[in-house]
Amino acid sequence: MKKASVEADTKRTKGSSSKNVYDTLRTEILELKLSPGQMLDETTLAERFDMSRSPVREALIRLSADGLVVTLPNRSTIVAPIEISAFPKYVEALSVAQRINTRLAAELRTDFDLAIIAQRQREFEAAVATGDHLAMSETNKGFHMAIADAGRNPYLAAFYEKLLDQGRRMLHMHFEYLERTNDGYLLTDEHNQMLEAIRVQDVELADQLALQHTRQFRDNFIQFMKENYTNDMSLAVERSAESMFV
Repeated sequence: MKKASVEADTKRTKGSSSKNVYDTLRTEILELKLSPGQMLDETTLAERFDMSRSPVREALIRLSADGLVVTLPNRSTIVAPIEISAFPKYVEALSVAQRINTRLAAELRTDFDLAIIAQRQREFEAAVATGDHLAMSETNKGFHMAIADAGRNPYLAAFYEKLLDQGRRMLHMHFEYLERTNDGYLLTDEHNQMLEAIRVQDVELADQLALQHTRQFRDNFIQFMKENYTNDMSLAVERSAESMFV
């Protein structure tokens, strides 16, 4: 019994260590404290967290499953790059997913769904008030996934969730731009308008608001890139992305 107990305690400790590494690195990646493309060396991380390489490796595997790190052919691991050149295609897919899930929610929602969406919106507003971008990102996803759940299509909801997760670091830049321009209220206002359209079951209005919401994200991200990366790449992204949603 003692041996089994020791083994169980060892597994719990190992699991806790891995979770701590995962949670810390995930936060730093989402907040862009760890830059896209930055090398993540197992030995260095093990020294940083004062533990063996095994829990670090487990954490990196979880982060890889989340799409936040990439293992290269030479077996080294880096923070997943943000593929700026793919942004137009990404935001095009996001627009489709956001519109269809919001349309379905307006058509099929129940009073219980409305209560959940409204609660998620209150949580988002509270996060906006703190200025904590990670909390804003988490609660923003919660709001939109509550809408997707109200649409009663798990396949479309899963596609939407994957896109929201993939865009978390770009959303962080979006929040930074809004904070700097004092336009943060736009986010809460747009969410409230979407909630109201869903409440009155105005499918076309819900669709239009979802489209506008994606446009705002697109435009602010492009502006952020222009201000911070005034090179040919950011300008090419601007031209490509602005040709959408016509």
